Amino acid sequence: MKQEERYIQPQSTQEALLLIQKLFNSYRNAPLTQELLDYHNNLIFRLGSDIHEAAVKEGKRGQLDDLANLSAAMRRWTAIRLSGRPFPFKLRHFKLVSEQTPKFKRRVHKIHQNSGHRASRH
Repeated sequence: MKQEERYIQPQSTQEALLLIQKLFNSYRNAPLTQELLDYHNNLIFRLGSDIHEAAVKEGKRGQLDDLANLSAAMRRWTAIRLSGRPFPFKLRHFKLVSEQTPKFKRRVHKIHQNSGHRASRH
């Protein structure tokens, strides 16, 4: 395998942001080691340099906003994890979302009519 084929090379800024979000969500609860911290800081550096330049070239304002949100969230992860606290968030649409939201059970039943409509009772 060639050295160039070893790494994933996204074709657009959006693809790069989605890839970094996926990577971040995969290691966000892992034990904090120096290697993980170096890897994380490298991703933050890439967001600020290469990916930011590509987003400016593409000229899409929404991607620049997503890039800023993603960078801020990843810096927040660093501060929280270095202080020794758990990180109860995950990234979704390039924003931090709490995992501690209540889950509601739903019961779906058919109404006593001939149609196939369903109603939900909470």
